[in-house]
Amino acid sequence: MGYAGYAPGHKVAEMATPLQQYLALVKSDPTLETMEKLVRNTAQAPAEEKFRKVRLTNEKISKLITEVPGAKEAFLAMGWVEEGEFLVLPTGKSMTMREVREIDEARTKLKKKEEEEFKKRLAARNKKVDPAKERLRLEMEADRKERAARGPVTQGSVALAKGSGAQMTASEAGCSGTSAGG
Repeated sequence: MGYAGYAPGHKVAEMATPLQQYLALVKSDPTLETMEKLVRNTAQAPAEEKFRKVRLTNEKISKLITEVPGAKEAFLAMGWVEEGEFLVLPTGKSMTMREVREIDEARTKLKKKEEEEFKKRLAARNKKVDPAKERLRLEMEADRKERAARGPVTQGSVALAKGSGAQMTASEAGCSGTSAGG
């Protein structure tokens, strides 16, 4: 029995906030990077009006925020309001580093997921059989079966006599490192 009556490994499931749910829909790192920058600017300089207004018709913002599923919704979940062609952070509402961390966590999860998918694609590509490699693998398997069919080795190796059998020292063989004769 674990601590406080919980079974070992018991973990309380956490519900994702609406912001986390919308951020999970965003499948673009450049979008999350832009969102993080916009929210960080607002959190670090809450009185600066230029950071509290985002023009959705701006070409870059449109491509990265408006056209990406979940991005604009995430801003709305953080408290931004859509006013015509702008996303505006209302007076009295401020961003904190908590929202910045949420976006950063979403970026980290997205990168991890992309790496896992890349590894899966790489593994699937490597699974495709190269004919030369397959032929070699089959030859090796046939050799293994042939050796197994011969049965176990029951005789040890036998030493063979080489030369006269007499031992000599290094100096007798002329390998002592000194020159003879001088």
